[in-house]
Amino acid sequence: MSTMIELIKELRERTGAGMMDCKKALVESDLDIEKAIDWLREKGIAKAAKKASRIAAEGATCVKYCEECHKALIFEINCETDFVAKSDAFIQLVNDSAKAIMCADDIHCIECCKKVTESLFNDALIKLGEKLDFRRYELLNINPENGVGTYVHGGGKISVLTILEKVNPELAKGISMTIAVSNPSYVSLEDVPADVVERETSVQLESAKNDPKLAGKPEQALAKIIEGKVRKALSEQVLLEQAYVFDNSKTVGQLLKEQGNSVVRFIRYQVGEGLEKRVDNFAEEVLSQAK
Repeated sequence: MSTMIELIKELRERTGAGMMDCKKALVESDLDIEKAIDWLREKGIAKAAKKASRIAAEGATCVKYCEECHKALIFEINCETDFVAKSDAFIQLVNDSAKAIMCADDIHCIECCKKVTESLFNDALIKLGEKLDFRRYELLNINPENGVGTYVHGGGKISVLTILEKVNPELAKGISMTIAVSNPSYVSLEDVPADVVERETSVQLESAKNDPKLAGKPEQALAKIIEGKVRKALSEQVLLEQAYVFDNSKTVGQLLKEQGNSVVRFIRYQVGEGLEKRVDNFAEEVLSQAK
């Protein structure tokens, strides 16, 4: 169970709010970090929170596409230290695991991946002396008519797989790079789940009540303002609304429309996202603030 110090740190990382504001938000929200984020935003203390990405575990992600068999694979392997993650033996483990999985006939679960890579992991464990874990994967059969783009950043810190409606290697690669940078959650605004829209609307309604500039606004005008704020906040999580990495004057959506193409799906893996991390010296910062 996370301590108050850990929760405050995560809340600060995700919202940029001050330490005492984060502490108050957590207390008001019974230590529920998602509710605390909403509380901070409702009070106008924080903007839209970053996606949870408690990056800590070391390792590498990997993405491969076979043009002959039309299989696409993306996966993550974790280790304990960055030193091991950069070692030749670990890099070899990642590459050999990719080959083993791509060549296997019956991969339909994480346990299947672990089974076909078991001997590779046993050998690597002897060489590296650290706990190793095949954490997650997706293996897709791609329609030959679809376009596929892959991108690996930072030696495997981030891997992206993008599937387009039509073949266009250059565009698929560029969009994959854009996804690596912007870290969207959805392809389009229409893909945003109803409960996410509802939550954002609730946050903006409460925020409007605390905004003196909106006091006395006609109900119809206020509804339009809130609708616009909801759309703007959600757009930050949508791929089609992101600036294209090679031409910031255009969004991904505009570029796709110009080229008569569309994004079928994308997958983005970042090493360690969602895993617990060490507290480091954050406790010292908390104590210094209390003096």
